[in-house]
Amino acid sequence: MDPSASDPTGAVVWHRDQLRIRDQPAVAAATEHADVVLPLFVFDPGFYGDDGLACDARVRFLHECLVDLSDRYDTASGGRARLTYAHGDPTAVLAAAVDAGWTVFAARGPTGRYGLERDAAAADLGVRFVSGDGLRRGVERPRDGWSDHVEAWFEADQHRPSFEGTALTDLDTGVSVEGIEAEYDTDPSKSPVPEGGTTAARETLRSFVERIAEYPGSISSPLDAREGCSGLSPYLTFGCLSTRQVYQYVHEHAPSGRGRDMFVSRLFWNRHYHQKLEDWPGWLDTAVNPELAGFNRDTYDPALVAAWKAGRTGYPMIDAAMRCLEATGWLNFRMRAMAASGYFHLLQQPWRIGADWYHHHLIDSDAAINYTQWQSQAGLIGKPSLRLYNPRKQVRDQDPDGEWIRRWVPELTGLPPEHLPRPELTPPAVQADCGVVIGDGPDADYPRPVVEYEAAKERFWRRYEGPKAAAAARLADEEVARRASFSRGLAGAKAIASKYGEREPTGTQTGLDDF
Repeated sequence: MDPSASDPTGAVVWHRDQLRIRDQPAVAAATEHADVVLPLFVFDPGFYGDDGLACDARVRFLHECLVDLSDRYDTASGGRARLTYAHGDPTAVLAAAVDAGWTVFAARGPTGRYGLERDAAAADLGVRFVSGDGLRRGVERPRDGWSDHVEAWFEADQHRPSFEGTALTDLDTGVSVEGIEAEYDTDPSKSPVPEGGTTAARETLRSFVERIAEYPGSISSPLDAREGCSGLSPYLTFGCLSTRQVYQYVHEHAPSGRGRDMFVSRLFWNRHYHQKLEDWPGWLDTAVNPELAGFNRDTYDPALVAAWKAGRTGYPMIDAAMRCLEATGWLNFRMRAMAASGYFHLLQQPWRIGADWYHHHLIDSDAAINYTQWQSQAGLIGKPSLRLYNPRKQVRDQDPDGEWIRRWVPELTGLPPEHLPRPELTPPAVQADCGVVIGDGPDADYPRPVVEYEAAKERFWRRYEGPKAAAAARLADEEVARRASFSRGLAGAKAIASKYGEREPTGTQTGLDDF
């Protein structure tokens, strides 16, 4: 990129994951600051190739978002400018822009690992990171009054950039979406995957609002959830719409009732988890509670990890979930939590490997949500209550006829539904009649459980009891309490610590009042 002919009052909008124009704080700031605005996206090699951070289907979704965003800039400029693409180290690209006299704006957002280092390097160059996502920054206790703060942001006016008096421009860098896909041999295999971009996002939102009353009864069953959920999560992850845009559209167009209330609560949860990562970037790498750092490290077994990834654990509900994840890039929340629980609590494997696998394959994976959910589900916060899913019970509760299991574990197609919770107990005569062999030999159609449920569960609880008291005590540490973003701060953490000894989960989700 060589912006040597830039106007002295020129500004670059560095798009990363807020791939929209409206309600995009960096776009609004750039148009207020400069006479000439150049929108830019940098293809970062770190996200591509065999060691890339995203599967090919997620990369393709991103590319579709970029094409749609470029079209929107074309419309906004009256056909005079599109999104400019660059390829390489973003810091080097931005340094060239700054050296040529551009002021670079980017929307501030929570990140960790590589993204944290990248943004710090960009800030050192003088890139202006613009807040506007509803999160609290620069205050000692960001959780104090948080719910009221976010609700006020949801209801506030959106950022509406004006291009009157501002000229949009672009540069011919020779970089294109098609060229990037050819260079990295992008070949998505997942299906069905939604189409990326703000245009598709708006249609998805409109369609969902028409059926929002059915939402509460559709989110738990993996059979119903694909059509019953909003379908908005990948668009929120890539910023095709802001959560505020969705919130305001829902309040304006959706009928009041339980469906609307439940969905709106999910928008608060979205901001809640982003606030967590904003407060402490370590969520992506480090156990929240120091007493639980390295838990399951000593029980690491590559064969068990491989069985979980491949959907060959011998637990049909877990296996269906893992195969669905790899084939489609999607799972509803309950199945994500159940498969994570099976990985961490039953197979007792290190959490980061599982969380990274989800992040690679989920089209909608948002680091702020994926990694905080994994730590919470695993129990690495150290709260006395801990939800351990029973994958056998989930068959009975969520797929009693076995329709979903047979879709993703076709080798069990002939097995009667009553045997699906525990295929290994199917009598040999029944196995022969239905043509399904359960076992560990080369002729078996489906494996026995790689770990026995009751024994594994008890083994986990015995191991967890060891650091449990110390972990509960550490919740009274103000630094740990802030990491975990307890709604009532240190006092709330101490109250939870005082409940040490509670082991059975309540199975309920925190309400909005608890934010």
